[in-house]
Amino acid sequence: MSELEKLSVNVQMNGLEQVKENELERGSGPSFETPCVVIETSKMKRNIEQMAEIARLHQVKLRPHTKTHKLPRIAELQLQAGASGITVAKVSEAEVMAKHGISDIFIAFPLVSVSKIERAIRLSQQIELILAVDSLEGAALLEAAAAEHDHVLQVRLEVDTGLRRTGVLYEDAAALAKRMAEFRHLRFTGIYTYRGAVLKGQSTLDLQAAGLEEGALMVDLAERLRAEGIAIKDVSVGSTPTGAYAAAVKGVTEIRPGTYVFHDRMQAKLGVCELGECAGTVVVTVVSRPSPDLAVIDGGSKTFATDVQPNTVPLALVGFGHVLGLEDAILERLSEEHGMLRLGPAAQAADLKVGDRLSIIPNHICSTVNLHNTVVLRHEDGTLERTPVLGRGMLE
Repeated sequence: MSELEKLSVNVQMNGLEQVKENELERGSGPSFETPCVVIETSKMKRNIEQMAEIARLHQVKLRPHTKTHKLPRIAELQLQAGASGITVAKVSEAEVMAKHGISDIFIAFPLVSVSKIERAIRLSQQIELILAVDSLEGAALLEAAAAEHDHVLQVRLEVDTGLRRTGVLYEDAAALAKRMAEFRHLRFTGIYTYRGAVLKGQSTLDLQAAGLEEGALMVDLAERLRAEGIAIKDVSVGSTPTGAYAAAVKGVTEIRPGTYVFHDRMQAKLGVCELGECAGTVVVTVVSRPSPDLAVIDGGSKTFATDVQPNTVPLALVGFGHVLGLEDAILERLSEEHGMLRLGPAAQAADLKVGDRLSIIPNHICSTVNLHNTVVLRHEDGTLERTPVLGRGMLE
């Protein structure tokens, strides 16, 4: 009997698994309402171990980005599997993780406000903390604050290798690195980049070429900086799509994937994983059946992330998620509270009814989790546990 069968009685109808209302329960307690994010911990743990093994194979450090799960308890699982530390995007996320025992954190986002820098200095006095810089102005702000506290901050230089987001332009990186190395209260430890599935400045599905190019660009820059007398310890690269390939480049010291912990429909379309390896789904309830080809669910744009838009290159995803068991159902429209499913012939034959529950793999799990105050963990023994997303909404 499967884990799902242990938890509830399921109705099988033309391949559609309709989940009874009491499926999301623990013991005799109240049922979990929908919409909610459900995480299969067995799949999650396999994903964690697989990426840890990739890092071990290539003898690089693994510093996962916790933007995907925002949960200290999952960060701890990643550390137990071999991660050397974690990555976050905000001071507030770092504070949450540190409060729950995580002691080696990289804030991969430039801090340019005095209040945030002050908080980072206080945190740096308690744990191993690395900060990011991508401008001389930002470096000067960190230097001034650190000098006032007679404290030395560890910093990495962010380099733009093609994503056109934060990061000093690649051709300007050496000049900025020289200036940064002159600051007395900044310990310049290395360089890092993020660009995802980008090759020669364009989105790509050739993940191997993208990862190898990413790694080679950063290693070449590190070697040039060392030749000019600048000590570079860390060469940090790699997203979930490119991490395994970038890690293979000799001279890369660290990878920082994030989405791999759960995976999502985007990663499946990129070929990083199979849909069956996705640990996170959104469970929703059918609330209306206005016509045979339309089902309305209780999950809209406040439930599903919309940052990965359908029908955009290079993925050309159809709809905002993959509906498990209904291959020709498309989550094609979202309003704030409503999701509109267009039902093809097979989905219509399944005869969805008001009150039926569905599981949907979202296009992007990271932003989806951040929309929810809690997630439901489905453990290997069949028990379910609702847990707060402690890093959720930490924007400052």
